[in-house]
Amino acid sequence: PMITAAAGAKLSGLEFIRSIRDGRLPQPPIAALFGFTIRDVEPGYVVFECVPDESAYNPIGVVHGGLVCTLADTVAACAVHTTLDAGSAYTSIDLNVSYLRPVTKSSGRLRAMGEVTKPGRRVAFSSARILDGQEKLVATATSTCLVMDGSIRS
Repeated sequence: PMITAAAGAKLSGLEFIRSIRDGRLPQPPIAALFGFTIRDVEPGYVVFECVPDESAYNPIGVVHGGLVCTLADTVAACAVHTTLDAGSAYTSIDLNVSYLRPVTKSSGRLRAMGEVTKPGRRVAFSSARILDGQEKLVATATSTCLVMDGSIRS
């Protein structure tokens, strides 16, 4: 993960996310763990996909909300990242997720869209929508990100 992070400090956010999508940089371990794939990257907008299976099930037999929450957090934050200059960093301040329907392996491929609703120099706002394989909305989210000078990374 540190190879990707170090390279990211020298690229604009848009260049960075596109470099991961295109395989020029390794994806973060969390993306590999959940099988996230970047499908689209534009300024202020990203699309990620994943196919949940039973490895993400909770004890009641549905995909754990943590996977859906992580997907929402990822696309909301990455949408913000695409608006940042080289050397900038960000972190989530908050994330509010609304789960609208259960997700199971029969839900098919999840498609998550993240979009910046208000960019900012110190704070940025974004949203996420997650659709299942039948194009049904399974979750929505809103996020606030703190934008920082990248030199504070340790």
